[in-house]
Amino acid sequence: MTRPQLLIDTDPGVDDALAILMAHAHADVLGLSIAAGNVGLAHTTRNARTLVDLLGASTPVFAGCPTPLVRLPEEDAAFVHGHDGLGDVGFSEPAAAATDEHAAFAILRLTREHPGEITLVALAPLTNLALALRLDPSLPQRVKRLVVMGGAVTGHGNTGRVPAEFNVGFDPEAAHVVFESFPDFDLVDWEITLRHAFDEDEFDQWLAAGDHRAEFFGRVFQVARQTNSERGRRGIIAADALAMAVAIDPSVVVRSERRRVGVELDGRLTRGATVVDWGGRLGQRAQANLVLELDQAKFAAMVRRALGSL
Repeated sequence: MTRPQLLIDTDPGVDDALAILMAHAHADVLGLSIAAGNVGLAHTTRNARTLVDLLGASTPVFAGCPTPLVRLPEEDAAFVHGHDGLGDVGFSEPAAAATDEHAAFAILRLTREHPGEITLVALAPLTNLALALRLDPSLPQRVKRLVVMGGAVTGHGNTGRVPAEFNVGFDPEAAHVVFESFPDFDLVDWEITLRHAFDEDEFDQWLAAGDHRAEFFGRVFQVARQTNSERGRRGIIAADALAMAVAIDPSVVVRSERRRVGVELDGRLTRGATVVDWGGRLGQRAQANLVLELDQAKFAAMVRRALGSL
């Protein structure tokens, strides 16, 4: 299989870190465009640089938007990822540097240089991508595929607002812009990540058998692992890695449904919720391919290869 060309919009973040390890193991990564989200932009940009160092890669890092498009965020995810986003391990200053090009401009430039070739993988709040769309609405015509990790298709979110998932809830206006602008995209929501969590003992075996990438991930994952356990979440939840698996190899998808998906912008209790028109009542074209089930064995093999244990 030809290695896909990926442009990854991300807010590293522990789960982003595993996804980025996967991307470099299975694909050609043209760049990491960085947003604020899990933690602030200074941390997410630094974490991306740390990952580039770890991998010995030459992947360019493009710092992007430090805040959502309209409203300041109500919460970040430092309690899951650590205050620095990588488990508060305390890594030294990375040697890799971020470029001077803003993430939104980099998205536009790279898709112009590689029209119809790039799979855009959105693992963060969609601020950078929405800004790029406002600068150039023709962007979707140049993207081969868009894979979004975000949303909660039946309202089982993971934020302080019950129906909302973090990435969409962090910047609902940006998600609205992206969902309304792209005529077709794959949506990997929070709920499927819970259904496809890994067995903890098995995952520990992968870490023990892996190389320096597994050692790194085992260290940064401790805070997130403890937080998930305290919240009653079972297994090893790998949200961004699951979306990355869909981006790398579409055949990993076993079941999906195409539906119209919108974003609630105004609700006092529901702002940031992804609203799925399950019954086609709105009479609008379905633009989202909702990923509902994966081949777990294929997914596991892709993660193991990224950790050096396969």
